Amino acid sequence: MQAELNKVVTALQEFYAHETWLLEHDLGERALTHRLAVHLEPQFPGWQVDCDYDRLGERILRLPHGTIVSTDDHLAKSIYPDIVVHQREIPNNLLAIEVRKASNHQPPEHDRHKLRAMTDPHLWFAYWVGVYLVLGRKSVVSDIYVGGVIDGPLSAWLAGRLKEVGLGVG
Repeated sequence: MQAELNKVVTALQEFYAHETWLLEHDLGERALTHRLAVHLEPQFPGWQVDCDYDRLGERILRLPHGTIVSTDDHLAKSIYPDIVVHQREIPNNLLAIEVRKASNHQPPEHDRHKLRAMTDPHLWFAYWVGVYLVLGRKSVVSDIYVGGVIDGPLSAWLAGRLKEVGLGVG
């Protein structure tokens, strides 16, 4: 998984090298996620990179009833991940990425719950890895989800990699 996360680090380096205007002018998270997806795409040959993707093959992505996240996107609190790296036709789900701006003062629990659900191996659409990114003007805070829970060692590894490339906090 470190190889895939290294690709995310490279995409973040490219994003911060070319998209600082978006951060400086406080554009919305959807604009940020789109531009980050543009930088992710060349890192994953043979995979598709999509934003707000709502399918698994021909099936519509839905969570079991009673969860705190919804498949109703009218409230902008859907289960659809901000960015996915996957193979549409197979289907094969590699990464689910949730992006937040550091200036977003809403509680992060919705995004975290989404990643727990999206990486839960008991659900039919599970992603191998969930990546939670908080984008600041000059740094990134992150967590990694595997098997429906935060993976402490991988989260620490990614934080260290981000620090190595000048995007870490502290």
